[in-house]
Amino acid sequence: MNLAATLDLSQAIATVWDVIVVGAGPAGSLAARQIAINGLKVLLVDKARFPRWKVCGCCLNGRALATLAQVGLGNLILTLRAAPLQNIVLAALGKSARVGLNGSVALSRESFDAALIDSAIKSGVSFLPETLAHFDRNAPGLPMLRLNQKNQQDSCSGAIILAADGLGGRLLAGEPDFFAAPSTGSWMGAGAIAESGPKYYAPGSIYMATGAGGYVGLVRLEDGRLDVAAAFDRIRVRDVRGPNHATAMLLEGVGWPLIPSLADSVWKGTPPLTRRPRRVAGERVFVLGDASGYVEPFTGEGIAWALASAVALAPLAAQAARTWRPSFAACWTATHRRLIRNRQRTCRAVTWGLRHPGLFRGCLALLSRWPGLATPLIRHLNAPA
Repeated sequence: MNLAATLDLSQAIATVWDVIVVGAGPAGSLAARQIAINGLKVLLVDKARFPRWKVCGCCLNGRALATLAQVGLGNLILTLRAAPLQNIVLAALGKSARVGLNGSVALSRESFDAALIDSAIKSGVSFLPETLAHFDRNAPGLPMLRLNQKNQQDSCSGAIILAADGLGGRLLAGEPDFFAAPSTGSWMGAGAIAESGPKYYAPGSIYMATGAGGYVGLVRLEDGRLDVAAAFDRIRVRDVRGPNHATAMLLEGVGWPLIPSLADSVWKGTPPLTRRPRRVAGERVFVLGDASGYVEPFTGEGIAWALASAVALAPLAAQAARTWRPSFAACWTATHRRLIRNRQRTCRAVTWGLRHPGLFRGCLALLSRWPGLATPLIRHLNAPA
C-alpha cells in the first residue's frame, strides 16, 4: 500500500468533501474507489493502521471474484497470488463429506484490504488511517464528522457520509434509528493465524468442523499460514477457557489433528455476529458492508456481500453528493434488501444447520454418498450479483 499517499488530520479538515467513507474494509474501500472514479472528492477514514489482520475466513467465493472483475480488478487476485480452492471438507459427530467449490480462493485480509485501499488511492481517494470518526448530528449544514487522530481532534464535513465501519461500528452509535441490536442467541466470532500446522490441512480446501456450541473453519492462505475462523456460543467459550480450547475440542470431536501453534497465536474476537440495523439510509447517510447487517457466513459470503453492496451504492452515492433528494434513502433501502438481505436468508438456513450437529451429521451422510446434492447451494452462493 502506498503509505506516502495517506493524509494527516490537518489536510483532511481543510477540504469540504463530496463523500466521506468511514471504514476501509472491502465495502468502504471499493465504494470509495468507485465514487472517486466518477470525479468526486472522496475521503476514506479508518481507525486501524494498515496492513492489518482481522477475524475472517479469508475466502473469496465466485460472487466476490465476479464483482472484482466487473469493476476492473479481476487481476488483483492473480497479483496477490491468492490460493485457489477446489473443495470444502465438512465434519460433524464422526461423519464427513467433501464438496466441490468451483472458483473460490483464499487470500489474507492483510493483503486483500491493503490492495483495495491502494487501488482506491490510485483512483483519487484520499486516505486517513489511524483515525476515529464520530457523527455530529447537531452540526448545522452538511453532515459533520468529529475526527480524532493521535490525540488531535477536529471536524470535517461532506455532502454524503457512508458508514462502512463493520460489526459494532461506532460512527452512528448515537443515532437510535441506525442501532443494530444483535439477534437473540447470536454467536460471537473468533479467529487466529497459525504460522504452521499439520499437513492434514492441505492447500486448496476449506475444513469446517461443527459440534456443541460452535463451528470452526480452517484454510491455507497464499503464504502457507493456516487461517482459523470460528463462531461460538459466548457462554461455551467462557466455560472452556477461551476460543483456543473451544477450537481444540471441536477438532478433537471430529477426529481432526490439533494445531499446537495456536496456543501461542493471538486470538481476536468479534461482537455478536448476527444483527440488522433498523435503517440502512437516512438524511445524507448510507450504511453498507457489515454495518448494514450481518449473518454468520459460510464460505466467503461476508466479503461477497460487502463488495456487491459497494458497487451497487457507488453510483447512487455519487448522484446524492451532487444533488441530494430524500428518495435516495428509500432507493438504497430497497436495493440493499434485494441485493443483500434476500441472500442472507440462505446463510441463516445453513448456519442453523451448523448449530445442530446431529441434523448436520445426517446431511453429511447424504453428501458423502451424493456430493452433487450440494451443487445448487454452492451455485447459488457463487452466483454474480
